[in-house]
Amino acid sequence: MGWDCFDISSAGGVAHVRLCHPERRNAMTEAFWRELPAAVKELEADAKVRVLVLSSTGPHFSAGLDISMFQGSQALGTGSVEARARFRAKLEELQASLGSLAEARFPVIAAIQGGCIGGGVDMVTACCLRYATRDAWFVVQEINLGMMADVGTFNRMPKQLPEAVVRELGYTGDKLSAGRAERLGFVNGLYDDHEALVAGALEVAARIASKAPVAVAATKQMISYTRDHSVAESFAYLNALQPGIFDIETIRAVLSSQRSTR
Repeated sequence: MGWDCFDISSAGGVAHVRLCHPERRNAMTEAFWRELPAAVKELEADAKVRVLVLSSTGPHFSAGLDISMFQGSQALGTGSVEARARFRAKLEELQASLGSLAEARFPVIAAIQGGCIGGGVDMVTACCLRYATRDAWFVVQEINLGMMADVGTFNRMPKQLPEAVVRELGYTGDKLSAGRAERLGFVNGLYDDHEALVAGALEVAARIASKAPVAVAATKQMISYTRDHSVAESFAYLNALQPGIFDIETIRAVLSSQRSTR
């Protein structure tokens, strides 16, 4: 299908999804929230896709939620029981849209340049890996607008950054620089410019795509489960998962290939 908010390509097992509206700083419009899960679903249906790289265009990664969603007759309110029900339904819809990245069978890598603002932070916390330009920055913009972030930042970020740092960002609305984010482990690596960033993210994706896809998918599933459960529970889950994906013939083929390249 055609996409309004994204340019999508795929090669060598790596899907590249680019936000493509730099003129509006890649703000997350109504169309964005509909198209993202549809795009992920379409890519998941393609067995050749093993990794997804999410990048952007223009000076900023994303300005976050499009402000038009707060304005006009379609703006959500909470002034009645019915309005609150509609608000919750919409909130769950937005959460599920970004959740499609976290729940995808393949790893998702975010390549972030410039500002990653509000909903953009929600989005990249749903990704497995994050790389950034040295001048990139993150801001939990919602507190600066008089609201609480509610589409994933406070659900995922406390497991990706020290709690005190998340509180600082959430309370103050101050910027988190890419350099500090890397030192704290939120960002995996830094690049000098946008071109090098995208090339670097695609190179990491290519390395992941060269591995056994079932093992990579299971690894993503296992790490995500362990993050939210006890050690004992995670061992029980692993012991149920591993017999279903372990394949001795795959291992032998990999070992044989390694021997032949020495």
